[in-house]
Amino acid sequence: MSKILSIFSLVAILSFTIADNNKDKKDAINYFKETQRDLTKEVAGLSEAQLTWKAADSVWSVADCIEHIAISEKNIFDWAMATLKEPANAAKRSELKLDDAAVKKMLSDRSQKMKAPETFKPTGQFGNSAGSMKAFNERREALISYMKNTQDDLRNHFATTAMGLLDTYQVFILLSAHTKRHTLQIAEIKTLPGFPAP
Repeated sequence: MSKILSIFSLVAILSFTIADNNKDKKDAINYFKETQRDLTKEVAGLSEAQLTWKAADSVWSVADCIEHIAISEKNIFDWAMATLKEPANAAKRSELKLDDAAVKKMLSDRSQKMKAPETFKPTGQFGNSAGSMKAFNERREALISYMKNTQDDLRNHFATTAMGLLDTYQVFILLSAHTKRHTLQIAEIKTLPGFPAP
């Protein structure tokens, strides 16, 4: 009888784990698509003059922001995948201080300024904004495909970040929140005095 109860308990645990995993995947994919859609909408129809305009030499243009987003899409994805090379360690979950909603909120909060690492800075590597958007969309579609199909244990691998310890799933959430952060920056640029008229 105890064996039967143990089997039922195991089945119940696995069922809840699968359900949670499926919800995580769905939530992440929805967020990936939302931030992709918002960026596309924000830059749609901008002229070359609008894309390349800068309020000052020391700040980024809309084109710079788009390129930075495209670069980050690959760099953050690669960082997340690197965490999976380490052994899973469920015990570290007790060290997490942020839930998924807090990761989204902190990354997209434009009141907190951050400086991009050198490898994330725009250098014109995609040729123009259309090239940057193409690279971004290709990488975002690959990310969505990965999330749909992965069997990786994203909740029990971890990364140390400026925000504290995050699990790998949260690193992917961070990636999408980063897109939102710079989409908001683009929206801000478009409201600045001197931004070219359509």
